[in-house]
Amino acid sequence: MLTSLPTLLFFGCLTGITTVLFGFGGGFITVPVVYGVLSVTAREAAAADAMHVAVATSAAVMAVNAVAAALAQWRQGRLHRAYVWPLAAYITLGAAAGSFAATLVGGTALRLLFAAYLLVTITDSLLRKGFLAVAHQSCPRPLGRGTTTLGGMGIGLVAAALGVGGSVMTVPLLRRRGLAMAEATAMANPLTVPVAVAGTLVYAFAPTAAAPAGAHLGYVDLAAGAALLLGSLPTIAVARRLTGRVPDRVHSAAYVLLLLVVLIVMVSIGV
Repeated sequence: MLTSLPTLLFFGCLTGITTVLFGFGGGFITVPVVYGVLSVTAREAAAADAMHVAVATSAAVMAVNAVAAALAQWRQGRLHRAYVWPLAAYITLGAAAGSFAATLVGGTALRLLFAAYLLVTITDSLLRKGFLAVAHQSCPRPLGRGTTTLGGMGIGLVAAALGVGGSVMTVPLLRRRGLAMAEATAMANPLTVPVAVAGTLVYAFAPTAAAPAGAHLGYVDLAAGAALLLGSLPTIAVARRLTGRVPDRVHSAAYVLLLLVVLIVMVSIGV
C-alpha cells in the first residue's frame, strides 16, 4: 500500500474537488481507484474481493467527505430543507438494503452493474431534456410524495450497492425540478450521508470471503481510506470557494464528461 500512497493522495484531492462541485462524495473516483490498486497489489485470494473492498472503502470515504462538504454548503446557505428531508430518511432505508444485497453479489457482476449504471445515467443526461440546461425558475417545483418515498428508497438501494452516494440520481432529479446546478450538487452531499453511513456499517460488519491483508474493518480498507481522506479533506476546504462561480451550463456538461471518463476507466481496468 505504501507504493500506492501517492496515487491515493492524488485521487483523494480529486475526490475533494468532485465532492464540492458535483456532490459525488468521492464514490465515482474512489471505486475505480481502490479497485485498480487492489487488483494490482493484492494477492490472488484478496484480489477476488477487490470490487467489494473498493465499494466499501468508497462508502467510508464518502461518509466523511459528504459531511464536511454539507457543513460548508450549509454555512453558505445552499441547502434547502424541502429537498433534503424527508427524502434523506427514505434514502437511508434503501441504502441499508442495497449494501446488504451487494455483499451477496460477485465482484465481476458488481463491476458490470457499476459500469451499466454509469452508462444509463450518461445517456439519460444527454438525451432527456432538463439536465444540461434548465430554464431559470424563481420557484423550483417541489418533490412529489411518490418521488420522495419510492424514489428515495430506490436511490438509496442503487447508490449503496454500488458505493456511489446517489448524487447521479439526486442531481438530475433536482435539476429537473428547476434547481441551478450549484444548488442541486450542494444538496447531493447531505443526501449522500445516509447512503454512505448505512453502507459503511453494513460492509464493516459483513463477513469477508477471504482475509484481506493489512488493516481492514470488514471490507473497508482503512489504510486506503485514510490516504484518500488525507487528500480530500483539505481540498474540500479550498474547493468550496468555487461553488457558484462555474457557469451553469459548463457545470452540467463537466458533470456528464466526468462520468464518461470514469466509465472508460472502469471498463478498461476490468478488461
